[in-house]
Amino acid sequence: MELRQLEAFAATLSTGSVTGAARLLDRSQPAISRSIQELEAQIGYALFTRSGPRVTPTTQGFLLYQDVERALGSLRHIRTRADEIARGDGAPLRLAATFAMSSGLVPSALKLVADRHGPGHTQLRSMPAEQVVHAVLTGTAQIGVSSLPLEHRGLRVNWIGQSRCVVALSENDPLAVLEVVPLAALAGRSLVTLSNPYRLRRRLDAAMVRIGKDVTARGQGGLIETNSSINAMAAVRAGLGVSVLEPVTAYGAPMQGVVVRPLDIDIPYFFGVITPQSSPLEEPVVALADALAQAAATLLPGFVLHQAEAHASLLQSIYDGEVAVEPEIQP
Repeated sequence: MELRQLEAFAATLSTGSVTGAARLLDRSQPAISRSIQELEAQIGYALFTRSGPRVTPTTQGFLLYQDVERALGSLRHIRTRADEIARGDGAPLRLAATFAMSSGLVPSALKLVADRHGPGHTQLRSMPAEQVVHAVLTGTAQIGVSSLPLEHRGLRVNWIGQSRCVVALSENDPLAVLEVVPLAALAGRSLVTLSNPYRLRRRLDAAMVRIGKDVTARGQGGLIETNSSINAMAAVRAGLGVSVLEPVTAYGAPMQGVVVRPLDIDIPYFFGVITPQSSPLEEPVVALADALAQAAATLLPGFVLHQAEAHASLLQSIYDGEVAVEPEIQP
């Protein structure tokens, strides 16, 4: 495989046409087509089904693209780093965070670091929680921010944060006038909820069952499942339902037309800052970890900071489906 073949393949899949790939890469259309045909001949299967100038990726093409894009991203990183070395610049700080953390918490923390140490070079990647863990374990990221559980071998948990989940309501919702919303008031309402059953969703469902609402049962209001709190808030703004969600996005990335209220029941949300256990903690990583804790304490009402040693007991509470956890360390 040659770099020009992989670039032609990735650009064609991204743009949806050979013409678009040719413009993107500043090559001729015949050159793009030839590169893709050569690649298909080498790997032994078709990457696209063709219909005139437009193409549709095959299932194998989609699967291969995931690895090709990662490889091309690594090459782009090498090129950028080579230029930085030539200029005498330091290496960028590589940070991986869940969608909630990257939009609701990380920007405030980076601002704190910039105010204290001056502007720097940070590479922030947003991804699902499981991929954050993978990025840290493989060294793609030097530091990660993700929801619990985080008991993977090879991870160093620097600290764990705890805050209460909240309810997001349309500004025209009758419940929006309340300072604290009873969870029981959501029974029978259409819900917008998170889809990952192995993290916060487990505790949300357990809390709803306690008020007699089975979120998967029909006849008790509609249900929208999503992998992003931003999506949930947008659905609430559109009048599609109410959402009990983690507080980081709710407070850190407020959305016009959506009001956020505390609940009368404590549904804890846990998240942690992680680094590779095999790597020493460098000063920029420590500075960012500290800034994340400070930003969380400022942003989240009732924020509780736990030491890493509390991880096992907090995990037990998660697996047991408890609704409240006693705090250990106040920031």
